Amino acid sequence: MLTVSNYHYIRPSYNANYPSIFGVTPDAFKNQIQLLKTIGDIITPLDVLNDIETILESKNNYILITFDDGLKEQYNYALPILDELDASAIFFANSSNTKEEKVSTVHKIHLLRSLIDSTSIFNRINKHSHIVLTSSEKKTAQSIYSYDSKLSAELKYLLNYKLDFKLQEELITTLFNDYFEESEVLQSLYMNKEELKDLAQKGYLGSHTHNHYPLGLINKEAITFELNESKSYFEALTECPIKMVAYPYGTKEAVTKEVSNMAKQVGYKLGFTTNKGSNTISNDYLVLNRFDCNDLIGGKNSK
Repeated sequence: MLTVSNYHYIRPSYNANYPSIFGVTPDAFKNQIQLLKTIGDIITPLDVLNDIETILESKNNYILITFDDGLKEQYNYALPILDELDASAIFFANSSNTKEEKVSTVHKIHLLRSLIDSTSIFNRINKHSHIVLTSSEKKTAQSIYSYDSKLSAELKYLLNYKLDFKLQEELITTLFNDYFEESEVLQSLYMNKEELKDLAQKGYLGSHTHNHYPLGLINKEAITFELNESKSYFEALTECPIKMVAYPYGTKEAVTKEVSNMAKQVGYKLGFTTNKGSNTISNDYLVLNRFDCNDLIGGKNSK
């Protein structure tokens, strides 16, 4: 059996005008890794790649640690703790941040929401788009973004699943540039090329696609580009194979059968969603489940 714990932000404190960036502190992360070691064996990404069938068939609880988005704080705070505790992880990064020197729209949204209330952002969007969420979509939003307020969850769902991507990027980027300098955010938020190379040499680097789009909502040509561009770029940069992908957002809407099939065709061996649950031999290798770290032992929602 394989249990996967996923992380995003890891920093000493989370102080902002509005709650929009959620994560764990280094101390909380260290405590959780120690607790996870009491319920299973934390294994390396290479172990998972080379012996996935045996791991999924086993009655033992094997644990894989993963990080999404290629954030510099993961390298600065989490990696030393993993080294100290003789543990490892796979870090899934987006290639557009280094190749095109772009801040991902999803992170622009996080940063904006830390300074501006959700109502103001809603109003800005409604000047250009009049999309109204159905009752069912509002429930889905609350389910996906369970750590956000109702209004914030609906805003994130509107942005990530309903609004045309080109319009979304245009609106968010215009607003983002009013408050932030993109080059400064790039340097402070994301791992640089040398840090990515270091992770790859350790066998710790995976793909989070190129632009952090929900793949199931874009066309086939764009899906292929997102999956292939990231893989090719990181392999050329690091001279190491990239065989694992974590799908952005990771929900059933974002990870359709077409998406997982195309990931396999591009050359990925393992793919990770955000669907909760452990993995056994019945799981598709390209559609593996992951728990949010908060839902496992030592997390905010653990029982």
